[in-house]
This record gives sequence, C-alpha cells and structure tokens, in this order.
Amino acid sequence: MFGLSKLFSSKSVQKQPIIAALAAYRSAAFAVGIDEVCIENIQANGDNPLLIELTLPFAACSEMPAVAEFVSEQIKQAVDIRATVQLPADYKFKKIKHIVLIASGKGGVGKSTTAVNLAGALIQEGAKVGILDADIYGPSIPMLLGLVDAKPTAKNDKQLLPFDAKGLKAQSIGFLVPSDDATVWRGPMASGALTQLLNETAWGELDYLIVDMPPGTGDIQLTMSQKVPSSGTVIVTTPQDLALADAQKGIAMFNKVNVPVLGLIENMSHFLCTHCGEPNYVFGKDGAIKLAQRHGVPILSHIPLAIDIREYSEQGKLIASDHAAAISRTYASAARLIASQLYYQQPHHNPLEIVITDD
Repeated sequence: MFGLSKLFSSKSVQKQPIIAALAAYRSAAFAVGIDEVCIENIQANGDNPLLIELTLPFAACSEMPAVAEFVSEQIKQAVDIRATVQLPADYKFKKIKHIVLIASGKGGVGKSTTAVNLAGALIQEGAKVGILDADIYGPSIPMLLGLVDAKPTAKNDKQLLPFDAKGLKAQSIGFLVPSDDATVWRGPMASGALTQLLNETAWGELDYLIVDMPPGTGDIQLTMSQKVPSSGTVIVTTPQDLALADAQKGIAMFNKVNVPVLGLIENMSHFLCTHCGEPNYVFGKDGAIKLAQRHGVPILSHIPLAIDIREYSEQGKLIASDHAAAISRTYASAARLIASQLYYQQPHHNPLEIVITDD
C-alpha cells in the first residue's frame, strides 16, 4: 500500500484511481512490488500528461516509464512519473545503509565485471553508491574504472579519499600497490589490510557499498562476513558444472555465517549467434537455475557472453551506464531486484495505511 506524506493536486484530479493503479503494479524487477512509495505530488498541467512525483525507498528509477505506461492504461489518462530515491536512514556501517558482497566460488567467472556494473546500474537507478575492491591478491576495479596507476589522496592523517569515477566512489588495494607488483601476504595480513581499507576510507553517505570479494571461501570472506554488517551477498557463477560446484560451497559458507544470499547471477549464460540470433549455451544450460532452486534463492540475472562487455571493460567504462547498450538493461534489472530485496528484508518494513488528504 502507499503512504502519502504529501499530496498536492488540483480539485479535478481523481486521486483514488491513481493510488489503486500504483498499488496494482507488479514487475519481475521488484522483489515484491512498489507498495511503500511516497506520493509527493500530483499535478495537472493543461493538456500535458499528469505529473506524478514519487519518492522510492529503494533504487528503481528506470522502472518509472513502465510504471507510467501501466498507470496510464489503468486510469485512461497520460501520466508522467518522476521518482527520487530516499532509503530509510538505517545505517549498517558509518553512513552506509547497505553493504552488498559480490562473491564467487572460483575465479574467472566475471565477478569483478559484474560487481562494478551492478554498482554503475544502481547509480543509474538513483542511488549513492561506492565500490570496495576486496580482492587483495588480484584487484581489478582500477582497470575496470580506467584508474590504473591512480594514486590516492588523504583527507587527513587517518582517512583516505575514495576515487570518484563518474559518481561511483571507489577504493582498492590496487591504488596502493603498483599494478605490476605482486601482493604476497598471508591470510591474516590480507584480512587486516582490507579491514583497514574499509574503515579508513572517507566514504561519506552511501545508499549501497558494493564489495568485490576475492574468489573462494577463505580468510577474507570470513572477515567480511563476521566483522562487517553486510546486508547480503550475491553469488556470481557460470553455467559450467565446475563453477556451479564452487558456487555451492560459497552459498554454504554464507549460510553458516548468517549472511543472506540475495540470489545468483549467471554470467556468460549464453552467446547470441551473430548470424542467426539464436542463443548458444557454450558453458551448459540451466545449471544455475537448478542450484538456485535447491537453495531457495532467486536467479537475479542471466548475463550473456558478449563482446561489448569486454570492450567497455578494457576501455575503463561501464556498459551499465550506457543506456544505448542493450546489456545495460540486464544489469539495471538485476540492480533493481537487489535493491528491492534489501528493502523488503528489513524488519522495519510494514505496509502503511493509505491516507488521502484534501490539500
């Protein structure tokens, strides 16, 4: 249901049909539905579409054209819906509202590429986002963001400033260690470095901090799971049996340390033939679906094996930020589903009574 903190409308606008239409909207990109948005304004403007301004409690701005189309059909009147994102002020860590761990059971499944594009997609959805490269031994975020050999600056004696990559705040051990050098550290030393990097970065206020985890189930994963109040984890895998077996171990580990598994992302899911347009399942088919069903978690996305993703990554660009790229919609849908799940799993989530004012 919809909570109406403010409602400004001309007397000619019928409010109840709009409320009913919004309440009826459902989408596969939302975990449950947009049932706690706040209608800030409804404004009629002559022959122009009816303007509806919403405040969303999770990042989902790119869904608004579909919402507007649905509402228009329901009330038989053209509407324009605009939304801003305002998450509840429930901070998990410092001024960070949600920490999301992007993990994989093994390397080479595209975890870092997925993590950074999910972060970029959440920005496109209207959120304030940061990314922490927790892959101490093989940091990829500097390259994926076009920040190779960039040197960090300090806010003061105790805090580093994160890099700003077109609105995405980023921090990585790769900014502190030369790109051609090897990080030869034992597990406890690496875990300590990561904890220090997280604590001593001036993140500011963030809606979501995406953490690109190292592959596997070792010390760093346990440190992040036990010492950091993460909201949940996303497991990235490929359809290949070997990757799925390792993803199974990752799910089991996070279950043991009570970190919610938000779902699976099947990367390199298929390859679209450039000649016939048919999908080719290079690494197998339906493996992630069976794994997700076994553990009762959703499949967040099937990301294809596409040359565009590689080309953007090599240029230090995020394909998720390019609305002209078809794959950007795939990352956007996954980002909205993650954001809505994080909201609906919070204990403060209680449906509100519908309040209609005469203002």
